[in-house]
Amino acid sequence: MTPMRDRTLTAGLLGAALLLAGCPSAYQRTYDQRMQQLEQQQRADTAAAEAAHAQAKKYAAVVYFAVGSAAVDAVGQREISWFVQQMQPYPQAIIDVQGFADDTGGSKTNVQLSQQRADNVAAALNAQGIAAPRIAPQAFGDQYPAASNVSVRGRRNNRRVEVTVR
Repeated sequence: MTPMRDRTLTAGLLGAALLLAGCPSAYQRTYDQRMQQLEQQQRADTAAAEAAHAQAKKYAAVVYFAVGSAAVDAVGQREISWFVQQMQPYPQAIIDVQGFADDTGGSKTNVQLSQQRADNVAAALNAQGIAAPRIAPQAFGDQYPAASNVSVRGRRNNRRVEVTVR
């Protein structure tokens, strides 16, 4: 080969290499487009999930109990049923079930009783279709009263389980 032809061939190869390096292949363009679509879909899914969670958090239920009892009565069952119906569109929502007691018993007894209340409401939620791993029961005893324990009505309001979406 002649030196001129050698230089021309080398320049052509160098030019082709630069052209290929500077221009993405059709495969790369397709890959990039697909990644953009997937990222957009992920953002849309995240926004939809956040909106659904905000809707689910609007619902809550309160179940009240008789003195010294952890039994869910008919009114409590209706409240739980209503809550379960509201949660049907939100199968991923985590539900807090927080049990409380009035201050008429000892502190240890009140914690145990409020735990039994929370567990019974959690069991009722589960029996009506809410998956157990989505339910988080907690006991607070006579901490965090909703009303004063001075009156009968106040003590009644403190013997409760609050059901909320986390």
